Amino acid sequence: MTPEVPTVSQQPVQVWRPNAPADATPATVVHRQLDTGLLHDAGTPLTVHLTGLGCDRLDTAVTRAGDGVALIEVTAPAVATVRAEWRIPCVGATAYWTPDTNASRWLPPSWVAPRTVSLALGAPVASLVGADDRALCTAAAGETSAPVRVGAGVVEESGEFAFTVEQDLTADGPPLRLRLDLSGRHFAATLRAVTDWWAEGLKHPGIAPAARMPAYSTWYSLHQNVDAAVVERQAELAAAVGCESIIVDDGWQTTDRARGYGHCGDWEPNPAAFPDLAAHVAEVHRLGVAYLLWYAVPFIGRHNEAWDRFKGMILREEPHLDAAVLDPRHPDVRAYLIEKISRAVEEWGMDGLKLDFIDRFAAADPPPAPAGADRTDVHEGVRRLLADLGTRLRRTRPDVIVEHRQPYVSPGLWPNATMIRATDCPLSPAENRQRTVDCRLTAGPLAVHADMITWHPAETPESVAVHLVNALFSVPQISVDLDAQSPGQLAALRFWLGVFRRYADVLQLGDLEPARPELGYPLVRAGDHRTMVVARYAPLPVALPDRRAAGGPQTVLVANADGDPVVLLTAARPEQALARVQDCRGEILSETVLDLVAGANAVTVPTGGLLTLTREH
Repeated sequence: MTPEVPTVSQQPVQVWRPNAPADATPATVVHRQLDTGLLHDAGTPLTVHLTGLGCDRLDTAVTRAGDGVALIEVTAPAVATVRAEWRIPCVGATAYWTPDTNASRWLPPSWVAPRTVSLALGAPVASLVGADDRALCTAAAGETSAPVRVGAGVVEESGEFAFTVEQDLTADGPPLRLRLDLSGRHFAATLRAVTDWWAEGLKHPGIAPAARMPAYSTWYSLHQNVDAAVVERQAELAAAVGCESIIVDDGWQTTDRARGYGHCGDWEPNPAAFPDLAAHVAEVHRLGVAYLLWYAVPFIGRHNEAWDRFKGMILREEPHLDAAVLDPRHPDVRAYLIEKISRAVEEWGMDGLKLDFIDRFAAADPPPAPAGADRTDVHEGVRRLLADLGTRLRRTRPDVIVEHRQPYVSPGLWPNATMIRATDCPLSPAENRQRTVDCRLTAGPLAVHADMITWHPAETPESVAVHLVNALFSVPQISVDLDAQSPGQLAALRFWLGVFRRYADVLQLGDLEPARPELGYPLVRAGDHRTMVVARYAPLPVALPDRRAAGGPQTVLVANADGDPVVLLTAARPEQALARVQDCRGEILSETVLDLVAGANAVTVPTGGLLTLTREH
């Protein structure tokens, strides 16, 4: 580490807090202007403006953490709200990236309300992206549990882009910690550096191998119409096409088939559908398939025996769901949920759990803690609930699989999960692509799963392949009735799940480099020192890495999910490569030696097909 950069104190600047009441600013306010030691693209120093509301002093430290990167720490001697703001010239900006599930990458105006992130909702990171996918500024906060308000937007009066982070501090609590990256690297590289920063000091129990292999989900294919026989049949067929786990979703706990969550909370198996759940799980295991069971963790439904017991320990009612959200600040709530959910692993032999709707615990204005609560803050109740549940589960199964889902993607939850799934986007392959890539960029140690992949029965094998290729850089979850698929659909499914399995390490753990976030990532690549995989979702050329460069991969795969079969390969220098072209079913169409010239080379790869280049040594 380099020595601390000195801070600079200047005259107070005017505070502008949009939409705040006139009397919202307290009598005691302190201002600081902090020299970060960084230079933005215009070559001028980057200054962070600090405002402390409710205190008369802010203590600050700035540390350089590499070229173009600074770490900032702010503490207050009393209870205070601290707001940090900095601005950079909005020159060449193309996208504003956040981990939100809204895939729009527009540049918002600065007056848009900030997003509040907390343990159960979102993550405190953002990146302003410019030409060539370079990050103009990537910023992250170190607080990943308590609420942090993150704002950003174009300042109309100056053409600048403003970032704001606001956090409530106490004298003995954690500081406001910021990581500012103006290094100008690819935005994905700056986000990887953020996840490394968040991971410092965190311990993760590890990922079961099945969590990184293709899975089958009952949700879109069966919805609530599940029973032991149906699940066992789909598990058998799923194993035959390359899935290693099955996730049984809503419906196992109720005879009701009207959707809603009025029958959540007792968490007892529907005896008509699952008369012997443990024996059923054992049969699925005999088929070679791991078993995960769904729980809507926060919900207590009106049609459950537990409703009367817990209706006084809720954060809020949700009448449209016929349910309420339990208050995790109460120890009785946490103990009840842990006891009920743990039965899946301890009594029924499950390999893991799908923990749904954790984000519903997030509340902007929670009610006062109920009588008997042992936590003041909701995020502390959520943390305690999930940590204690994880400890309990691992006593029985150290390699337990636990699925979380967007938008609860906070690194504070990493120790309590093994995989994270893109939020629901049925029959939307482009959305699935964007959401899985977004997850990958900040998932840290977790396996990233696609939303359940489903398609209309009349879909062509080529379209099935396109659905799968859009999830190529994640773990696919398949959710169609496998008994009803045509031979062509099954062939496409078997082929692409085979690709997922064979190249799982590079697809899931290789360096990920998505292009053009403002266009929804029309080209994505991942690679290691041996293999590079490129997926093409638009008629764009594919640049081949220089084979003679250090770390140049010997094998390059190009998956074509675009309707144009002509793929232009651009090479840095002439070379020879063995080229194998397969269609969406995996049938080999050609296998020839290509004499690549420097510049553009046209190769025909059908929609849903795969080009594999094996380059000369």
